Amino acid sequence: MVRIIGLIVIMSLAVLGLVLFLSSNKPAPVEESLTSAISGVTDAFQLPTTIPSPSVTIGPTPDTSILSSTDSSQMVIKTSKGNITVALFNKESPKMVENFYKKALNGFYNNKVFHRVEDWVIQGGDPKSNGTGGGKIPSEFNDKPFLEGSLGMARGSEREFTNDSQFFITKSASSWLDGDYANFGIVTEGINVVKNIKIGDKILGVELISNN
Repeated sequence: MVRIIGLIVIMSLAVLGLVLFLSSNKPAPVEESLTSAISGVTDAFQLPTTIPSPSVTIGPTPDTSILSSTDSSQMVIKTSKGNITVALFNKESPKMVENFYKKALNGFYNNKVFHRVEDWVIQGGDPKSNGTGGGKIPSEFNDKPFLEGSLGMARGSEREFTNDSQFFITKSASSWLDGDYANFGIVTEGINVVKNIKIGDKILGVELISNN
């Protein structure tokens, strides 16, 4: 009898040891593994909000006929891909021009990056480099159309406020922006540089060329 009881105890201990061993080495639940995998994919493939690009462009040289020769300043946006010269609408967008001018001369844009590049637009000047930085200023709209090479300021959902640092340049005519975004300049030289910009390319600085 004692021998039988001893065998039972030994067998019980062996079964208990086997159960503990299997428990410590069991794989993670499938649901947890799938959740982790899906989370990783979501983080890696965040899709930006996009606007359909137009099917018609104006041509290799931006149309500068909307400029007034006596009411525009010339500034150059120096990038790691080359220089982009822009004429600013001093008369039509004085507040936006002044804001851009002051930031440029204070070196604010030095070494900022282009964080957004799509087939119709490039955008940069965000101090956080991800599209969430910058402050707010009252919006200033005009009748200038958004053409190829137009220079505008980004904004959020509040139409009455515009971001004070993030600017964009259109690579093609973008009429859906007309009268709804601050349009304060246009590219006069370097449109090919605009079209060659990639995400992460740097803004080396913005300098004044002439002030009319």
